[in-house]
Amino acid sequence: MNNPILMLIVGLVAGAVIALVIYILIRRSLLKGKKDEILAQAELEGEKIKNEKILQAKEKFLNLKSEHDKAFNERNNQIREAENRIRQKESSLGQQANELQRKQKEVDALKASLASQHEALDRKAAEYDKLSAEANRQIESIAGLSAAEAKNILMENMKAEARTEAQAYINDTMDEARLNAAKEAKRIVINTIQRTATETAIENAVTTFPIESDEIKGRIIGREGRNIRALEAATGVEIVVDDTPDAILLSAFDPVRREVARLALHQLVIDGRIHPARIEEVVAKVKKQLEDEILETGKRTCIDLGIHGMSMELVRLIGRMKYRSSYGQNLLQHSREVANICAIMASELGINPKIAKRAGLLHDIGKVSEEEPELPHAVLGMQIAEQYKEKPEICNAIGAHHEEIERTSLIAPLVMVGDAISGARPGARREVIESYIKRLKGMEDLAQSYPGVTKAYAIQAGRELRVIVGAEEVTDAEAASLSGEIAKKIQDEMTYPGQVKITVIRETRSVAYAK
Repeated sequence: MNNPILMLIVGLVAGAVIALVIYILIRRSLLKGKKDEILAQAELEGEKIKNEKILQAKEKFLNLKSEHDKAFNERNNQIREAENRIRQKESSLGQQANELQRKQKEVDALKASLASQHEALDRKAAEYDKLSAEANRQIESIAGLSAAEAKNILMENMKAEARTEAQAYINDTMDEARLNAAKEAKRIVINTIQRTATETAIENAVTTFPIESDEIKGRIIGREGRNIRALEAATGVEIVVDDTPDAILLSAFDPVRREVARLALHQLVIDGRIHPARIEEVVAKVKKQLEDEILETGKRTCIDLGIHGMSMELVRLIGRMKYRSSYGQNLLQHSREVANICAIMASELGINPKIAKRAGLLHDIGKVSEEEPELPHAVLGMQIAEQYKEKPEICNAIGAHHEEIERTSLIAPLVMVGDAISGARPGARREVIESYIKRLKGMEDLAQSYPGVTKAYAIQAGRELRVIVGAEEVTDAEAASLSGEIAKKIQDEMTYPGQVKITVIRETRSVAYAK
């Protein structure tokens, strides 16, 4: 029973093997047929690509051949043209060679002719020398002078005549040069004046402060006038409160003081708190603000004029010019005007206009110096410029613009002329105001020369001098005698109209802090 099963299993296995073999054979047959088909198709595609590449190569070859033929033809044409030009040049050179040969023959003929003429001239020259020597001998025998002596006399006469003519020519040339120089200088100055458009600048000693009502006037005056006295003592400005509607007058010869008083009043009126302690606080604050504004004014002036690289201290002094006048003319406006005039004239003369403009702006810097030594303002300004490393030509122009020192640069005459043009134009200056300001300044300096004096203010157009002394240094008795001493010294040393009232103020303050 086991044998049939075994046989069945063997038979199944054998059938499976045979079926597998048959499947593999059939599979191989199918793959072979497909492979042949793919190879045939690939051969067709390859043949097609080959034909296309051959066609492209032929086309490219034909294009290259066409381009080569074209370039070859162009080259041949150029060669033919060059050959034609060479033939033309050869022909031209041949003609020129023939012409040169012909001219050479003419030159040879001329040489021969000149040689014969030269021989004839030599013979004539020899004859002339013989005749001249014979004539000279006859002249010497007649005149009693040798040829050398006669030659020397003739030369001396000719030298004297030449000197006279040369001197006359030199004089004429110098006169013409002076005339042209004067005309040119006048032209430059006139053109400069015409191109400089400025306003008439007249300073006065009064500033009007507008107010809204008489009630504010009363608050400014304060109880028994204590506010106005505190304001006058803090600023050194006379405050005139009269019947003028909606206005208070601030009178002082120093523009900086007037500006401090105006700004302080403005802040006090806006704030509403007006009393002596507040007044002193506001005045101190305004002075600091004004210093900042002075520096800003100096910077803005330098930027407007295109001046750079200047020391901050010089810039601050330039800003102070805004609040200083010279013979009634605002000093900053005058200096800006001189700077522009100098730059215009320098451009006309071919000099560096930037250096000339810088020197013109700084020429009166000595007038706003805080030290005020016993030196002319031009020399003091030169020293200040040297201190802050300005160029030597600028320093010399500043110091020489009033001829206190010798001029060593070309810019110095320009600054002198610019200063004269700016100050001499109609309406620019008023010398009465300058002398008035000098007189009041002199009164203040005289009072401040006494020991113990802290401040001195000339008010009421110089009719009153208020002197503030330190309570620790001066007693009441000394304050009384001090007013008499100052009055006597003013009477002996100064010139003034009318009479001057000297008021010495001694104030004692006691301060304590509750903590």
